[in-house]
Amino acid sequence: MSLCLGSTGCLRAPGPSGVSRASGPLVISSFGSCSVAAQGRRNATFLGQQLSTRQFSARQLSSRSRSASKTVASASAAENPIDGSVAKVTGPEVASPLVTAGFIGMWYALNVGFNLQNKTLFNYFPFPWTVSAVHVVVGLVYCLAAYAVGAKKASFGRKVSWAEFMRLVPPASMHAIGHVAANLSFAAVAISLTHTVKTLEPVFSATLSKLLLGVNTPLPVCATLIPIMAGVSLASAAELSFSWMGFLTAMLSNLTFGFRAVLSKQLMGSIKDLDSTAVYAYTTLVSVIICVPLALIFEGGAIKQGIQTAAESHPNFWYQLTIVGLLYHLYNQFAFNTLSRVSPVSHGVCNVVKRVVIIGTSVLFFGNKLTTKTKIGTAVALLGTYLYTEASKNLDRAELKPKAALHKEGLPGRLINALLPAHFETGGRSLIA
Repeated sequence: MSLCLGSTGCLRAPGPSGVSRASGPLVISSFGSCSVAAQGRRNATFLGQQLSTRQFSARQLSSRSRSASKTVASASAAENPIDGSVAKVTGPEVASPLVTAGFIGMWYALNVGFNLQNKTLFNYFPFPWTVSAVHVVVGLVYCLAAYAVGAKKASFGRKVSWAEFMRLVPPASMHAIGHVAANLSFAAVAISLTHTVKTLEPVFSATLSKLLLGVNTPLPVCATLIPIMAGVSLASAAELSFSWMGFLTAMLSNLTFGFRAVLSKQLMGSIKDLDSTAVYAYTTLVSVIICVPLALIFEGGAIKQGIQTAAESHPNFWYQLTIVGLLYHLYNQFAFNTLSRVSPVSHGVCNVVKRVVIIGTSVLFFGNKLTTKTKIGTAVALLGTYLYTEASKNLDRAELKPKAALHKEGLPGRLINALLPAHFETGGRSLIA
């Protein structure tokens, strides 16, 4: 459940059953957090009223600020089972940030493990179409097993109608094709080059948003794409392991993931009561339907001999193949879970840091030699990606400011906005980036 700030200025809760929408105070009939959430709203509102009439002493201001912050944090912990469990140990104020940090840590660790194990596998089993299919098949088995034992929230969540499933197919299809393309690149070139080329994804997203959605990307944001393109060009030209196959498939991955981003924007809000874990579970199902036939078409004739050779030379082949598939599914699941807890811009910053970590660990693990130009190009591309994220964040703040302010100007409005956490939204956008 996410709490939203309606146009009337009251807190409302769109979403699950048991939540009453009203233009007045928040009413949550089936959750124990109704009193703390309402009290947090009243504290914040009262704070603004008192500040506007200058009736607050410094001590009262401090007390009210802490009270509003604590009650809002308590409401967040009460509505999220994981946050609630952590809050029993750490307290509600630090539970949500701590859980989010844990999700990001797991996302990074699983992603690094996947990239290293996946490339190791490709070094003696160069069948990227088949490996891509195994990744999603293992993920689907995981989801089905979780659903069968009753852990629905860790898999599909709920059954979807045929119409809902068909709405999920377009972005899920782009995810599947992008996944295969990325693996074709991983098998052909060094991990560092693939991830450097994949920093171009914002370029494709901006272009496709204009072509398909008619959304213009402001000039300051477009300007940050220049160092990304320059850095990728320099790194690719000087990369010792460069091959056109690896470069072009990484670019294809960027294109399909760009389509996925645009199609996902069109999907937002059309399917209710389906959380990020469930969306990714259905994405995995669609990916299996696409990837398995493609693997049979492109590698079916040679796969039997390839498996036999790999199993003879590496006794742990089947174990490694299964583990790589599980790592792939879990790191994507944590990435989806993280995105549901932070703003897209913050998620973009996490992606930049993730690429730095992966490139660094892959160079150390495999002992890849990078030329000076490759190092400079990679650094410039990553810097450009960070600047793109920052420019997007500043743009979001500029657009949001007149809509989000509870008071048009002055200290009361700034203080109240500072007291509300990032998961309070207005018009579907975060109050605090």
